[in-house]
Amino acid sequence: MPHELLETVTDRVATLTLNRPDRLNALSTSILDGLLEALPRLAADPEIAVVVLTGAGRGFCAGGDVKGMAEGSNQMGVPDAVQRLRGRMEVSRLLHEIPKPTIAMVNGPAAGAGLAMALACDLRVASESARFITAFVKVGFSGDFGGSYFLSKLVGTGKARELYYTGESLDARQALALGVVNEVVPDFELRDATTALARQLAGGPRIALGLMKRNFNAAETGSLSELLDLEALHQVQTGRTEDHLEAARAFVEKRPPVFKGR
Repeated sequence: MPHELLETVTDRVATLTLNRPDRLNALSTSILDGLLEALPRLAADPEIAVVVLTGAGRGFCAGGDVKGMAEGSNQMGVPDAVQRLRGRMEVSRLLHEIPKPTIAMVNGPAAGAGLAMALACDLRVASESARFITAFVKVGFSGDFGGSYFLSKLVGTGKARELYYTGESLDARQALALGVVNEVVPDFELRDATTALARQLAGGPRIALGLMKRNFNAAETGSLSELLDLEALHQVQTGRTEDHLEAARAFVEKRPPVFKGR
């Protein structure tokens, strides 16, 4: 069996590729176990600055393997099934919370849990052939992997509920207009555009970017007063980094800064 999760590293950018193209990269135990192992490891690796998530072939991720569901039977009790699913859903939390920028490179359909994982990333770059669909209502599910949380944050609760209740599909341009994706490019430019963005971020001040991410995550649930406290702490911390001093010197000397993540 081929590896269902591929990992490559170039220029401090780690790319994780879901590799079940024959099933539009529908999630499997192997893929989820691989992500649960890879994401904390990459988060802790000082040589990795950015993580990109994508799919092999013509799809990003079709979500749960519905064909596999139809072929099998669920004999697990409810408490055990809930615990097992919740553990797998840590993938979305990791994509959202690791202290490094995460980018979804959406190269085709992103559905159900696949859509939720793309939404969990910090940024999304989509090809013109990308499609976005909550999909859960079509198979009688209520939704998982944090999709209702992330989609509500991006498009508002009213539109998020509509997309969940109706299962309406969005094309790339509609997704861009709603703020679901950050950029749409022609299919043949997707990899180059995502790579350019990832390398730009990887060449930035890594400590500051990680703390920016913490600020934004705190802003999603905390009060303004709590966020101001956190921003003050992080601003002082970044002001004591070598990267800040290098950036200030580069500004005065009218040259590009060279960041070292220190």
